[in-house]
Amino acid sequence: MKRFTLIIALLAAAGVLAGVASAAVPANTAKPTISGTEKSGSILTASNGTWSNSPTSYAYQWRRCATDGTACGDITGATSKTYTLTTGDVHHALRVVVTAKNADGSASATSDPTGVIGSANGPTNTVKPTVSGNTIPGETLTVSNGSWNPAATSFTYQWQRCSSTGENCLNVAGATGKTYGVRTGDVGSRLRALVTAHNAKGQTTVPSSGSDLIGSGTTTTTVTTTVAGNKAPTIKFISLKRVGIRVYARFRVCDDKLGKLTVTERDSKAKQLSYRRRFSVYRSSSCGTFARHWIPAPRFRTKGRYVVTLRAADKSGALSRLVSRSLYRR
Repeated sequence: MKRFTLIIALLAAAGVLAGVASAAVPANTAKPTISGTEKSGSILTASNGTWSNSPTSYAYQWRRCATDGTACGDITGATSKTYTLTTGDVHHALRVVVTAKNADGSASATSDPTGVIGSANGPTNTVKPTVSGNTIPGETLTVSNGSWNPAATSFTYQWQRCSSTGENCLNVAGATGKTYGVRTGDVGSRLRALVTAHNAKGQTTVPSSGSDLIGSGTTTTTVTTTVAGNKAPTIKFISLKRVGIRVYARFRVCDDKLGKLTVTERDSKAKQLSYRRRFSVYRSSSCGTFARHWIPAPRFRTKGRYVVTLRAADKSGALSRLVSRSLYRR
């Protein structure tokens, strides 16, 4: 019996040690980056990024992608910290996957994409292209060619849809003209174009400046209702985040009377029917900070911009102004 107990204890200790070992696998805390001139014949260099748990070695895999950094495939034999760009990389973006290793295992992290790779002797951009036009659905945007040295003989274009902050830009399928017709699916995004200048010696691609935020084309009038002798409540968004499929909101409400306020929350997304829910909050002082969470309907959990709008009402029906925050899923 004592021997059996000893075996069980040893097995339990081994399990604990295995758990400790698995926890010591390298973990990425800052993504790898790429430096170098983005032209054929030049050398790109990968940084390792930042890792916890003391990696002892690193491995690399360079990947060739579409112009927006998607649809990537491994480049055969490109497994060093540096990579010399070839003519096959022209009009592609590249990423590098860095794998950190130690005695307990390995983990990988991928860099952001480079810009679009140009020809070795392609023209040099001297004035960046710009986007002009009315930023509402049904209107047309136009991208300028910018200025180039030596002069380009022709240009090609690829429009991209970006987040509301102008980041995470992805190609719009089929949008390869100098002009672009704004669509309802662009609402809440910014647009830009990749402009490629061609001449006898090669080609170079640069992104234009981004457009203004695409609006819905409708005007919303927000009315703050005030009942005689009573001030309307106020509401302020503090934070909005997504954890898994659940959304968490924090907000602050104030009113001149204590007690219950009703907060109306609305989920909205381009081309989707909005959804409303109501929360009750109770204040023992003039202002209070509250948190609520919920699981949005499946139609709001797809790719794109998801908008949360809040509004507070007091017992008399006086309404605050609308406040909103948004989340973007790639």
